[in-house]
Amino acid sequence: MSPERYLFADVDRLVHEPSRAIILSILVTVESADFVYLQRETQLTRGNLSVHLSKLEAAGYVHIEKTYRGRVPLTLCRITTAGREAFDAYRQQLRDFVENTKE
Repeated sequence: MSPERYLFADVDRLVHEPSRAIILSILVTVESADFVYLQRETQLTRGNLSVHLSKLEAAGYVHIEKTYRGRVPLTLCRITTAGREAFDAYRQQLRDFVENTKE
């Protein structure tokens, strides 16, 4: 087995978790997204989405802004520069891993 195959062991586990990878894959394509949109697109429950967003925010990968649209609470999420860099690195690690595991 080549040493390159083990490079995937260094993957960012915070990003690698499937729900968080999906959240980041959505946020990387938009300027910002509200909580309801993310919930609909990810099919996560409110509680699960909230927990994953909190973990991404704590890591500095996502910025969360709580505001109002009229009198209705609005939670806006956007990927940070650090989040974009982490997600780009994760995508490259996945590509490298797949490429290095070809027979």
